Amino acid sequence: MYVDTSTVRRGDKVYTRHLLRESYRDAGKVKHRTIANLSQCSPAEVEAIRLALTHKHALTDLGTVEQTVQLRQGASVGAVGVLYALAQQIGLLDALGPGREARLALWQVMARVINQGSRLSAVRLARQHCALELLGLERFDEDALYANLDWLCENQQHIEQRLFAQHARTEAGGLFLYDVTSSYLEGECNELGAFGYNRDGKRGKLQIVIGLLCNERGTPLCIEVFKGNTQDPKTVLSQVKKVAQRYGGQDVTFVGDRGMIKSDQIEALGERGFHYITAITKPQIERLLKQGTLQIDLFDNALAEVNDQAGVRYVLRCNPQRAKEMADSRADKCRSLLDALDKQNDYLREHPRANPQVALRKLQSRATTLGIASWVKLLHSERTLSLTQDTQALAELAHLDGCYVLKTDLPAERASKEVVHARYKDLAQVEWAFRSAKTAHLEMRPIYVRRESRTRGHALVVMLAYRLIQELAQRWCDLNITVQEGIAQLASLCLLEVSVNGQVPFSKIPEPSADVQALLDVSFRQACMN
Repeated sequence: MYVDTSTVRRGDKVYTRHLLRESYRDAGKVKHRTIANLSQCSPAEVEAIRLALTHKHALTDLGTVEQTVQLRQGASVGAVGVLYALAQQIGLLDALGPGREARLALWQVMARVINQGSRLSAVRLARQHCALELLGLERFDEDALYANLDWLCENQQHIEQRLFAQHARTEAGGLFLYDVTSSYLEGECNELGAFGYNRDGKRGKLQIVIGLLCNERGTPLCIEVFKGNTQDPKTVLSQVKKVAQRYGGQDVTFVGDRGMIKSDQIEALGERGFHYITAITKPQIERLLKQGTLQIDLFDNALAEVNDQAGVRYVLRCNPQRAKEMADSRADKCRSLLDALDKQNDYLREHPRANPQVALRKLQSRATTLGIASWVKLLHSERTLSLTQDTQALAELAHLDGCYVLKTDLPAERASKEVVHARYKDLAQVEWAFRSAKTAHLEMRPIYVRRESRTRGHALVVMLAYRLIQELAQRWCDLNITVQEGIAQLASLCLLEVSVNGQVPFSKIPEPSADVQALLDVSFRQACMN
């Protein structure tokens, strides 16, 4: 049984009729018959009959419903709730300290994890998420967040000091990983912007230089921004001073790549009683081979070690995969030059008046661009161009393919050659931190600030946000989900605002979906374990 409603328009008039009808079968066919005409009933009565038919199996419950309930979606609570709890668990709240500015700084860090953008976008994001209620903040605008970057710069030393204190309580060793990157700028008004060696391949762009110091697990401890024309080795001394002041007189080892820790930096580390692990350049390897300090056949071993008279240890290894990659790259470049040579020969045959010397110069220029001019010879005989390889030059170039040498002053009883090699490979964790901070998730660029203090504050926000991302990645590693995907799923969990009979609404967290509940379970179960 059901209510059948139809509307008919005749001229300017509209007629609506309501019939109470039922369905039945006759000889296998479905037919309908009218039981009553409800057209004379009021709309409310018609809806009451329709509602009664819909709930005919639960009329008793329907008759007791005397309240009107209105439901409305509220602000998102899942992402900010997890990030706030995580910041508390890993000590980020303690590092930032108490007060309104500390809570604004925490929101900037959380907003950077949820959705990257400018300070204005962080203000809008706070309205979409339960940031004000969770952090106990009143409404703020982008000017408050810009001023908060100044506060972060002023208090960066104290914040990093607390991070160092946490590291000293939880980490037994004093090994630190250090690396440097650059980040290009849009515009020319940043006070730290300058032209320098640009790792982003952006010619004609001002840049800043960023140094990141991590513990041996790759957890960032401090970040520093330098002018864009600062050379990498010159950034090391400031980090050495920080560690000396904050880590005291404990045994400390710095790990940096071959362009970072050079003679001046080694001397400065020695004055502090610190040790180092670094790599040496290919010309330095060649020089040690000529001096007899190293022997080429040592690279045939899985891992070899040589000690010199000055107490410096050299750890040698050849990576066969890297050697193959370099050989394949040279072969690809040579094939590319041969293809260009064939095209030039075809052109010379089709154009008798074309000058072979011009074609030869083009190929030589291409060989220089490809970086293979030292072992490739280009010749022409009459109007035909040819290519030959200088096998001796190629052999001299390739004899150190995949070979690298690490250098350290750590005594052998303190660290075996295997440990030295493993600690140097840990630098990849810093490179991953830079990749995440610059492009992969946190998007440090574009930098929307101009003042030096705000640039430093922005870099500190990104570093602290990376600490949250790193922790989430570890906790969610078994869920086959990226941090970005997990944050998006958590953000879908919103408050439910309930209003009864038009009274003041109250908020309730609905039951999460299965995917969101899995993220919550893993996050907080890990928290309990910690």
